[in-house]
Amino acid sequence: MTRAATWVAGLRGAPRAVFAVLIGAVSALAFAPVHAWPVLFLTFGPLIWLLDGCHAQRTSLSQRVKCAGIIGFWFGFGYFLAGLYWIAEAFLVEPLRHGWLIPFVMTAMPGGMALFFAAACAFAMLFWLPGAGRVFALAVAIGLAEFARGHVLTGFPWNLVGYGLLGTLPLMQLAALFGVYALSLLAVLLFASPFAIFAPRESGLRGGTGTAALAVFLVLLLGLGYGWGERRLAAADTAGTGIRLRIVQANIDQANKWAPENSAEIFTDYLDLTKSGAAGLDGIDIVIWPETAVPFPLADSPDALLAIGAVLPDGTSLVVGSGRIVEDAGAERIYNSLLVVDDQGRVIGSYDKIHLVPFGEYLPFQDFLESLGIMQLTGVRGGFSPGTGPRLLAIPRAPPASPLICYEIIFPDEVTEKAARPGWLLNVTNDAWFGSSAGPYQHFHQAQVRAIEQGLPVARAANTGISAVIDAYGRILAEIGLGERGVIDAELPKVGPPTPFVQFGMVLEISLLALAIAGWLACRVQPFRPYR
Repeated sequence: MTRAATWVAGLRGAPRAVFAVLIGAVSALAFAPVHAWPVLFLTFGPLIWLLDGCHAQRTSLSQRVKCAGIIGFWFGFGYFLAGLYWIAEAFLVEPLRHGWLIPFVMTAMPGGMALFFAAACAFAMLFWLPGAGRVFALAVAIGLAEFARGHVLTGFPWNLVGYGLLGTLPLMQLAALFGVYALSLLAVLLFASPFAIFAPRESGLRGGTGTAALAVFLVLLLGLGYGWGERRLAAADTAGTGIRLRIVQANIDQANKWAPENSAEIFTDYLDLTKSGAAGLDGIDIVIWPETAVPFPLADSPDALLAIGAVLPDGTSLVVGSGRIVEDAGAERIYNSLLVVDDQGRVIGSYDKIHLVPFGEYLPFQDFLESLGIMQLTGVRGGFSPGTGPRLLAIPRAPPASPLICYEIIFPDEVTEKAARPGWLLNVTNDAWFGSSAGPYQHFHQAQVRAIEQGLPVARAANTGISAVIDAYGRILAEIGLGERGVIDAELPKVGPPTPFVQFGMVLEISLLALAIAGWLACRVQPFRPYR
């Protein structure tokens, strides 16, 4: 191991950059759909050794920090290039219009996200210490960087490092305690500490008994966490609310969806699926269609609303994703919305998406870029307007829901109102943009984790999948796979008890950060004795 650490730390120039990109890319295997989380031992460990090389071979602090930032950037570039490759699929839906942007997007997006890892590694190098001290420094730095990634410039907390710990249902229960931001810090501690026992020759950074004890403790803690998760699942309530849902997944090809000649057929297809089954809609309280299910503004289409009302039995409601057009002071605003339609075909409630997707639903510097002929993927001139919230959505026969359109469900601390807890999370999405790539699986996994963090059931309707009903413990009660067509009939699960994350989320995150800083201070005050 010392020989391996010496070789890794001794890499220079292009070989070092390629190695950092490679281990960053391999890290993506820890996430859905593969969930090969042990690979993170083989990626964050060598990252420690690469940073050891910066510390050992540079004499000034500024040189060390610059070196660490470059390594962090290349590691992050590989991490995000492999983890977000599926974004390119969206630009192939209309290849003649958007395909030319792929080389730019697939360098700018990973490169921009990699800046967070670059900053984290540079920051960690300011506090680099022998033994476990450098593990604590890196964990604190990446933990802070992941939190920043979820909030800066509207945030994009996709594939946070903490998700690498949550590949199995028992381990997913840890999200109820800490939330995925805090778990990102814990994950770096866990995956980097075994390799920190070793260091390049003559670097003076090798760990001792304390570092080995930390590594053993964290691995044992992982095993205890798994056991606790199994016990939590075994004791979990399986009762339902008695509210029957029907989720419709029509599996409409995104490339054909917005052709005007297809509108009537798509709408009819949804109506037919809604009525399908031997018993029709008997006993169904709520029907759910996905994000922008039909390719026209439903609220402004009285004939379509009347057709929906004719299909729904008395007391049954439809929740449907649709564009919504509003006249505001002579200007036209377009919202990506969720509508509640009653059995008379009346729109009785709505929610407008708050977190819009940059370059997908709006453009930064919208007017300027449109003047250059560049449009966001949805092709809506002027882009979508953001709604306000979060807020509860009232649906007849059901407890209030927290509505989440598309990737709004990936924001751990913004999925519910702080003042009033909902009875469930209602997530509608259109992952058809990303085909059969890893993207829809990663999106679905994050929805599972939100259920566990919040202790709330999730009803999820996706145009091409994955649609599902998930209980408050992350268990999938009913599911339609990716690329399938059909419906789910399932009972809405009961709400779970408020989790520690819901009750003390920020306190727990700050406490864990403080403990990691205390661990670093302990290493600074009394360095661990190295192995002989």
